Amino acid sequence: MWVKAHTHPGLVAKGTMANQGPKYGFSRQVQQKIDQKYDGELEELLVRWILIQCNGETPGGKDLQRPPSGKSTFHQWLKDGSILCHLINSLNPPERRPIKRIQVSERAFTQMEQISQFLKAATDYGLTATDLFQTVDLWEAKNLAAVQQSLLALGGKAISKDDGYFRGDPSWFPRKAAQNPRTFTEEQMRQGQSIIGLQMGSNQGASQAGMTPSGLSRQIL
Repeated sequence: MWVKAHTHPGLVAKGTMANQGPKYGFSRQVQQKIDQKYDGELEELLVRWILIQCNGETPGGKDLQRPPSGKSTFHQWLKDGSILCHLINSLNPPERRPIKRIQVSERAFTQMEQISQFLKAATDYGLTATDLFQTVDLWEAKNLAAVQQSLLALGGKAISKDDGYFRGDPSWFPRKAAQNPRTFTEEQMRQGQSIIGLQMGSNQGASQAGMTPSGLSRQIL
């Protein structure tokens, strides 16, 4: 059963950004630089896409509720991992949904486990390690800009697959290039090694005439 968690906009749930304690010195400067990378316009685009993509995906077919604008509410909206799990499920065929059990929970372990499940499913979907944020980036709001970039990469990957499961406007995301791995036969590998060996070891026609041994001054006549 899908139960929407109600959080007053003016309150921040326990365990979130409000109780992490103050940051001092270098760590505070680093966090400020990370926070500056957060994009409010990208937040609006990602929320719009998630609402469309997850339309009817939650138990009972209920639509997600749009969160108020702002980094803290964006964090709260995604923090328990349930919406991310519905998102990645919606990009897969119904018979091959990667995450079987999704719940709205206040338990920290369950929330982080669901975020981890999303990250694994996103990897299986085709995202690379460099595309993905870390669990603490979202759950502890360490780097919400990284969360944004991961969702941006996910949208681009969904468009590039062109399998009919993406919902929304394809122009919202940069199309992620498909990998094109090349395979070679053993004969081709042997030929390549022979060519490299000739290029590096052949000195046919070469001469050391006119070269000055190391450490000796060159005579000028």
